[in-house]
Amino acid sequence: MTQVTAILKEAAKLDLADRAELVSSLLEDLDPEPHHVSDEEALRRLEELKSGKIKGLSKEDFWKACGRP
Repeated sequence: MTQVTAILKEAAKLDLADRAELVSSLLEDLDPEPHHVSDEEALRRLEELKSGKIKGLSKEDFWKACGRP
């Protein structure tokens, strides 16, 4: 078992909040430019989405924007 596989196996045991914190920390290490969005900003964007003021991306468009096929 590789070290990454062992870490992933352990990470899978974490609850959702802890996994999200782990992912956030790992992403920060890859790109030190801050991408922080406040809770208030996230809630405002969610309300815009729910109200129909803005339209979300489809799953396919999201992954394409991330550079994945």
